Amino acid sequence: FDLSLIVNVSFYESALECHLLVILDGVSDVRNLGAIARSLECAGGHGIIVPAKGGAAINADAVKASAGALMRIDTCKVPNLRVAAYYLQQSGFKLIAATEKTDNLIYDVDMTGPCAIIMGSEGKGISQIMLDLADEKAAIPMAGEITSLNVSVASSILMYEAVRQRITK
Repeated sequence: FDLSLIVNVSFYESALECHLLVILDGVSDVRNLGAIARSLECAGGHGIIVPAKGGAAINADAVKASAGALMRIDTCKVPNLRVAAYYLQQSGFKLIAATEKTDNLIYDVDMTGPCAIIMGSEGKGISQIMLDLADEKAAIPMAGEITSLNVSVASSILMYEAVRQRITK
């Protein structure tokens, strides 16, 4: 899909609804893409943006892992994530980077308006250029000795924090 179609059709035609998108920066595993899509659809989200090169393929395995969610939400492959993220900002979306490199917890970030959650690869995290572009950075509190979550699990936690904030506002 064309990114402008996601923004124009999804965002402007139903302005009463607060849109939730996910940007995948370097996530290459199709099963993670599928699991993220499934969680996003269950959370009432609207679309996933992935890089045209270096991102997970949108294929039969991804659709299977998504339990069909990839057929129900918009998915957009873009040549440049930075340009796409900037376009979203200019269209009224808040960019929220999920990273452990902040003291700001997910509970401290306002997700009640239109937002795009940026998720990085499990190995490298979010690229510096995308971190710099983000409006807010948010960390998931970790209490155990293992200091990282699977990207699909972390994505789900952020999505459902957005849902929690939206239903209690």
